[in-house]
Amino acid sequence: MIDAPEKVHTGTDAPAYRIDQKLHQILYKEPARPVFEPGEEVLPEPVYPQHIDPVEKTMKEYRKENAKRAWKTWGAPYFRSRWHSKDLRPIIPYLFTDWKCNYDCHYCWSYNNRVKGMTEDTAKRSIDWLHSIGSRVLALMGGEPLLRPNFIHKIVDYSAKRDIFVYLPTNGRLMTPEIIDKLGDAGIATFNLAVDSVQHRKSLPKAFEPIKSQFEYLIKRQRYYGYSVMFNINICHNNMDDVKELTQIARDNGIATDYHVNETPMTEQDHFKHLTENETYLTKEDWPKVDALLDYLQDLRLNQGYQMANPVQHMEDMKLLVRGEVPDWRCEAGEHSLIIRTDGTLAPCFPMYSATHDWGVVGAHKFDRNQLNEMKTECTKHCLSTCNYILGYCYNTRRVVTWGLKQAMKGFKGANSF
Repeated sequence: MIDAPEKVHTGTDAPAYRIDQKLHQILYKEPARPVFEPGEEVLPEPVYPQHIDPVEKTMKEYRKENAKRAWKTWGAPYFRSRWHSKDLRPIIPYLFTDWKCNYDCHYCWSYNNRVKGMTEDTAKRSIDWLHSIGSRVLALMGGEPLLRPNFIHKIVDYSAKRDIFVYLPTNGRLMTPEIIDKLGDAGIATFNLAVDSVQHRKSLPKAFEPIKSQFEYLIKRQRYYGYSVMFNINICHNNMDDVKELTQIARDNGIATDYHVNETPMTEQDHFKHLTENETYLTKEDWPKVDALLDYLQDLRLNQGYQMANPVQHMEDMKLLVRGEVPDWRCEAGEHSLIIRTDGTLAPCFPMYSATHDWGVVGAHKFDRNQLNEMKTECTKHCLSTCNYILGYCYNTRRVVTWGLKQAMKGFKGANSF
């Protein structure tokens, strides 16, 4: 095992990447990624408004509508994927519409403003292909997707009309009331607001105060359109008090949260400029503080009913992640989740976005379980992806049955995460 100081940041300078050097060379060797041949397909122009004067739903109506949508887009596809276990049927595919961003969060390598955004042709063919292989969820990723709000409006409208659950992570800064209404009217399912601090700061610009008015409007219109809202929070060296405050803001507004612990890049990112002198990176001295914060959050969830998406064990394992001691876990990347890059090529997960290994293109994947399993014996030692961790739980039959029985005993009231 690699010693912890080489795997996690313990000073002002971070390693260029954390995975094994041999694996890194395999994933980044020549030739370069395949090419997705362009076409001429376009997304239909949305009609707006489709709902001239939407009426606010009662809480009972809102919950019933979301439960029905969850079954059609998550539940039924999940059980079908268990039946077609040898086929690629991603429960959570991620569509990277842009690799550009309006922010420069110092921990984030997931953007490059020199990369062209996805075309309508690639987006439409991606959605059609995913639909054809049984997927009914679409997460729109970046960069910042709302750099092109009209493009996102088209994607949401086209997808929702095909009964696809559209999930939009955004930093919220470009999210005007008009955009909220357009996306709500088109049928968006979830807004996931990425916020790391309460007040804006240079290293953590994804702050709550600058988007407070947009957030209040988003909450106000929630039951008119039926979408859900949640906070996505990254635990850093310099925001642990903010994490507590943001968690309470979410609670006060009746929305869920999910959490990550800040990490240095797993694979090499030539464009990333904050590897040195980065005040967001966790240090060895932060480990007890991270433990205490995660214990605090677990108490809020288990004893006070705060809504959190992370499985309970996932947040316990985060304590080991910061120490470079990730326990064995089942990763579903490339099997029940995947990413579609802006150019239409495929990869199993976010950290592999820049890899040159050939996993295929939209409509012609080359995911091989033997290759994926061999890769994951190494890369899962350095990663604790929230979504793939949840999927790993869902594809463990014993855990699913046990969870279902516990919820049944409670009458399926206020179902908790795993």
